[in-house]
Amino acid sequence: MINLRTLKNFGFAAVFSGLLFTACNSNTEEGVVTATEADAAIEEVRQQHAPDKRVALFDIEAVKRENELVLRGESNMPGAIEDLKQKLAAENVKFTDSIQLLPASELEGKTEGVVPISVANLRSKPSHSSELVTQATLGTPLKVYKKEGGWYYVQTPDGYLAWVDYGGVTSLTPQEFQTWKASEKIIYLEPYGFSYSKPDKDSDVVTDLVSGNIFEVTGEKNGFYEVKYPNNKMAYVAKSDAQPYLEWVASLEPTGENLIKTAREMMGVPYLWGGTSSKGVDCSGYTKTIFFLNGMVIPRDASQQIAAGEEIDSVKNFENLQAGDLLYFGRKATDTTSERIIHVGMWIGDNKFIHSMGEVHESNFDTTATDFDEYNYNRYLRTKRVLGTNDERIIYLAQSDLFTDGNREFKN
Repeated sequence: MINLRTLKNFGFAAVFSGLLFTACNSNTEEGVVTATEADAAIEEVRQQHAPDKRVALFDIEAVKRENELVLRGESNMPGAIEDLKQKLAAENVKFTDSIQLLPASELEGKTEGVVPISVANLRSKPSHSSELVTQATLGTPLKVYKKEGGWYYVQTPDGYLAWVDYGGVTSLTPQEFQTWKASEKIIYLEPYGFSYSKPDKDSDVVTDLVSGNIFEVTGEKNGFYEVKYPNNKMAYVAKSDAQPYLEWVASLEPTGENLIKTAREMMGVPYLWGGTSSKGVDCSGYTKTIFFLNGMVIPRDASQQIAAGEEIDSVKNFENLQAGDLLYFGRKATDTTSERIIHVGMWIGDNKFIHSMGEVHESNFDTTATDFDEYNYNRYLRTKRVLGTNDERIIYLAQSDLFTDGNREFKN
């Protein structure tokens, strides 16, 4: 049996009396337990392996069917499932395993994917009316876990789990995906633009483009790259607007000055909840985009980004801040409530930071200035630095094969 101290630690004190009665009942079969007891082990494994459901799927429950305990649900974490089974076995808990381990068999081996449109909208549920939780730009690799109607449940390189419709992902087998990774690529670097049907900007538009879009390149003609989309669509991209991906990565210098340059190229872009492109950004989508265009894939949300890097300040001593540092805002912890991170911006120097709030703009922390941002000053929490750090939460493109040939796994 799972010991009662473990149950108490996970909030099951209310069922103690019932468990004690079961444990002392002489008619109880050895190895037959209530679903509530198994729930304690499930919760323990969830807290250990999948505390953040945004980046880890562990949707498991225990149900009692007559004298049989059934584990059901789904997960994309084989290690967590195995850990759960071992814990239950150690407690002599007998069960029937009905857990579906993703990727689902119905995908027929197409468990990899690449975004084939300029910006794909990823939602909390498989419907267009559901919350936009994040976006993925053209050329972004995705893990594909299951399908429901015309929607796919996917995971982005930063670990985010969400649903994308069939137009936002091209599903591939692992072999097809490796072929795509091995291909020569370019990256589009203008904030906004187009691809064309011919090597001529007066020809028909094929699609719109945003900075960070990545293509397979198949040739060059008249000052244009001939490119191939993941769904095999062909087009032309002006060479003046793009750069060979490996050349771009090799040229990156992620300095504070370059981060500011990238940030200001998106001035005035409107706020969009869930947005991560120059079509619209939320606060953390904006900082994420700035760092990606400087060779770093940082976590998606502000409450995840704050875990990365080195803390620089928590007392409004802005003299220690450097360009590129990330400022976090929200509600401080109290005796009855925990801290809540709800906003992020990037320091640019001279008592100013840049952020997406209404639109991308600069704010001033100089308390004597006429444009002093008192609202954000009052909810400031702390500043973290990611430049110059070696953090496992960050993918450094110069050291990664995310878009190139190799076998690097995504982070969970």
